[in-house]
Amino acid sequence: MKHITMKDIPTDERPYEKCLKEGAQGLSDAELLSIIIRTGTREENSLILAQKILALNYPKKGILGLLHLSMQELMQIKGIGRVKGAQLLCIGELSRRIWKKTARLETASFHNPLDIVNYFVEDMRHREQELVYIMLLNTKGVLIKDVMISQGTVNASVVSPREIFIEAVKYHAVSLVLVHNHPSGDPSPSREDISLTKRVKEAGELLGIRLLDHIIIGDNSYISLKERGIL
Repeated sequence: MKHITMKDIPTDERPYEKCLKEGAQGLSDAELLSIIIRTGTREENSLILAQKILALNYPKKGILGLLHLSMQELMQIKGIGRVKGAQLLCIGELSRRIWKKTARLETASFHNPLDIVNYFVEDMRHREQELVYIMLLNTKGVLIKDVMISQGTVNASVVSPREIFIEAVKYHAVSLVLVHNHPSGDPSPSREDISLTKRVKEAGELLGIRLLDHIIIGDNSYISLKERGIL
């Protein structure tokens, strides 16, 4: 079977030339990916290789799957070495950082749970481990810093109020928000989530640092413990 190179594809259908003519927004996911990885193998050009990567469909379909693949998993694909693997990992990290930066610039203060979810959603909803963050806020509710307190297993993490308030005092926070994800996709709070919320609230009252909310992020869903009346 003849190997189809980029030169065999009509000029106006080649991803790079198409990008120059129509702009990046005119490209498919596979075409965008093929430009980033640049080269394919002797048997497959970069566009076919990109289509194969997107066809993995594990554990998410298409381009979302890239957010879940490790370097080791990527390198199992013929044509993906350490350089291309690093490029693919960086796509996901860049997308998360751009989204987070945009959310921060567009939000004057973080009093609304949805603003908090929008800030963290790209960081958390595709993760396979439970991450726990705190948002440290000043008197006007403006974000001073977000800090990851814990990275747990698939379904659990261990957090103590002591770790949280060491960071809060360090950055002179007046209030804070707890945020974590549920890799299962279901944001319903567990008994441990509710217990942690109450312990952090009580410790914060003693230190004069108010816990404003505890938000749990699932897959395209979230729960605010404040809105639920738990906090």
